[in-house]
Amino acid sequence: MERVRFIEHRGARVLLIDCSQCGPKELSAIFQEVQHLVTSQPLGSALTLADFSEAQFDKSTADLIKIVATYDRPHVKRSAIVGAESLPDVFYRNLISFSARQFPLFKTREEALDWLVSDHAQRAVG
Repeated sequence: MERVRFIEHRGARVLLIDCSQCGPKELSAIFQEVQHLVTSQPLGSALTLADFSEAQFDKSTADLIKIVATYDRPHVKRSAIVGAESLPDVFYRNLISFSARQFPLFKTREEALDWLVSDHAQRAVG
């Protein structure tokens, strides 16, 4: 299974970042790929969903994710996170502060996907 891939949800393309059950080394590789993919998208267009369910973090991985989120900022329209129970609270607060971005937390991928594409779905209907 590809950990970083585009999926379709209600007619919108969302970058799924599947970090579930990953350790720090895997997370580093994933976020290097994320940076490449997101920065190749048009400015203000990317929708991203990160699933951190049962992921394990160390300080260097947390720092890398903050840096990637900062570099990606101009290209991202909306981001969401699921599986935040494995995400240390201090890391989550630092991620938001350092990247100057919002990462709403959701209980399920479906809820997050619905929120990510909500304005896209309204435009498609209206």
